Amino acid sequence: MTQYTTRRQFIQKAGTLACGAAVFAQSNITLAKQSAVKQTKQDKIEEVSPVEDLMREHGVLDRILLIYDEILWRRLPKSADFPPEVLSKGADLVRRFLEDYHGKLEEDYVFPRFEKAGKLTDLVQVLRTQHRAGRQLTDVIKGTTLQTLKAPAEREKLSNALRLFVRMYRPHAAQEDTILFPAFRHLVSAHEYAALGEEFEDKEHALFGKEGFEMIVAEVAELERTLGLNDLAGFTAKFD
Repeated sequence: MTQYTTRRQFIQKAGTLACGAAVFAQSNITLAKQSAVKQTKQDKIEEVSPVEDLMREHGVLDRILLIYDEILWRRLPKSADFPPEVLSKGADLVRRFLEDYHGKLEEDYVFPRFEKAGKLTDLVQVLRTQHRAGRQLTDVIKGTTLQTLKAPAEREKLSNALRLFVRMYRPHAAQEDTILFPAFRHLVSAHEYAALGEEFEDKEHALFGKEGFEMIVAEVAELERTLGLNDLAGFTAKFD
């Protein structure tokens, strides 16, 4: 009787252990699946579509235009002092990030697809012309030095370049954001659209490093701090 009871208890315990092991294994599988799903969702959240990528780069342009505005309308007319390198560094950012990278993406990947499809071709032609004009203006702004700011003729030349650049690129970016980019999403297949997003990201990392966009934003922020433009609250409208 004792032997039978012991054997029966052994079988019961073995069955319990086997059941527990199965439950434990199933639990691990479930956790692994949940982790994979969570990671997949996280990856999707972190992915940036090509249009989103181009539009957030326009945010960098907007912040540089604010710097140009500050110097054009508040500093130069009042002969207020400011470090000339703010302009030369700002124009260098425009050249490196917005013209040689962002603008080149548009010229190589976006504009040709509209031209091939025969859609918005008049708009694309104007945008191409403005890219070329912008590079000429950037050449002038990049050359800003202390001597430039002291010579009246050179100050006027600089003021004119800033005025033309800001006036051109605000509507330029607005037309792209509200007309060209939304239409682009429907011009390519979902597969091609996703592939372009990866290609844009690869090019950004190759040129500026893995945290390239964040580094560019940090450079702009430093220029804003130099001019005292870094406090967003300072731009809040005040009413008497």
